[in-house]
Amino acid sequence: MVDFDLLAPYGWTASVAAEYLPLLGNSLIPARVLRMDRSECDVAVPISGTRLPDQTAAVIVRARCPRPDSDVSGLCTGDWVALGSDSGQLPATRGMLNNAVVRHLLPRRTAIVRAAVSGHSDSRGRAADQVLAANVDVVLICTPGDGDVDLGRIERMLALAWESGAQPVVVLTKAELAPDLSLDEVRGVAPGATVLAVSAATGLGMEALIAVLEGTVALLGPSGAGKSTLANALLGAEVFATNAVREGDKRGRHTTVHRELRPLPTGGTLIDTPGLRSIGLWEAAEGLGRTFSDIESLATSCRFADCSHNQEPGCAVLAAIEAGALPRRRLDSYRKLTRENDWMAARSDSRLRAERQRAWKQINKDQRRMYRERSQFGR
Repeated sequence: MVDFDLLAPYGWTASVAAEYLPLLGNSLIPARVLRMDRSECDVAVPISGTRLPDQTAAVIVRARCPRPDSDVSGLCTGDWVALGSDSGQLPATRGMLNNAVVRHLLPRRTAIVRAAVSGHSDSRGRAADQVLAANVDVVLICTPGDGDVDLGRIERMLALAWESGAQPVVVLTKAELAPDLSLDEVRGVAPGATVLAVSAATGLGMEALIAVLEGTVALLGPSGAGKSTLANALLGAEVFATNAVREGDKRGRHTTVHRELRPLPTGGTLIDTPGLRSIGLWEAAEGLGRTFSDIESLATSCRFADCSHNQEPGCAVLAAIEAGALPRRRLDSYRKLTRENDWMAARSDSRLRAERQRAWKQINKDQRRMYRERSQFGR
């Protein structure tokens, strides 16, 4: 028997039901992807009467994913999907669930997307992307607070989080190892985001962190940031494996190898993710605007609308730097990430890519002409 309330611990709410139930046919039921494993995935399904005595939520089953060339591809942890059976009937029994298959990917409310790590392009020559997690409400950007805090990495992950549509929260972990840790510098690079220092080992700051969690929460950060340790503290059990960082370079080992969704005892769900070594931006113009809202706000006061903040007179951004109100490092980071995002946009859009190629051809042509003129003048 189908009982939608069994999906509540996995993020099923009245608003989710209103959004998704009209999209389902008579032979399909909703399910949430908890973990991907190549051509299969673990999903939570709302089937009653088949639970084990210690289960208090939906049944977890292994479902087949459609072929890569089908209409349903690129599933990831956090997705809501429509599940069917090989018989074409409503999979309302354990027997039918043994042959469950994902029939449809339901629309994503939010998605954390980065440029594919491989840097490869798709069949049309466009840059490829990778969805890290879907239908996320809060992104915990984890960075270790027991060393030099990488502000540039935080800004990059903030752009990723803002672009996803979720609310970012910057979490400085391992606070017990840095008693003099100051949050002021981090707050300066995270306008609009909550910044907290926590210790999963001592419980420091955990109440404040739990208070800002809502809906589905995803952990992002490099290896060694203490994501799995923090996840276990939030879950109240040793669910995810943990490992110490290397003493030589303080880098973490990839303990978590899958993205996995678990219900939180305080309500909502948690997605733990493997450590991110590469965080390439993907169509993140809006996310950059939110991350660097201080610079973009200053830019509106520049004398020239197309001010590049280099040497133009009346530049409000440069004036803020000279006055000590804005660090030069932040402007440099803004330029770097904006250039990277523009480059990726050109790779993913044929028109922009053609314009960029024409611009480079003109630059090369101008350079060749300049060298010829210099050579003639030298004679």
